[in-house]
Amino acid sequence: MTRTRPTHAVLLALLPLLLGSCRNPVADAAVAEALTAAGTEISQLQQDFSLMQNQLDSVRTVVARQDTIITRLAQMANLPISAH
Repeated sequence: MTRTRPTHAVLLALLPLLLGSCRNPVADAAVAEALTAAGTEISQLQQDFSLMQNQLDSVRTVVARQDTIITRLAQMANLPISAH
């Protein structure tokens, strides 16, 4: 019986640690769901940014083309163009 008492004492000392380390599966599921939602939002933001970048590039192309046309028309009409 003297051998079992130290074993019981060790088990009783470790019991709060074991119980405290148990994780709540509902909380784990909530964290996993939140991380999945965050990942989806980040992916959507990346797609939106890519779309906006393409639109900006398109607008720059149109503005450059219009600027060239305006410059050529002004040169043909012998009109001075002031750079702003």
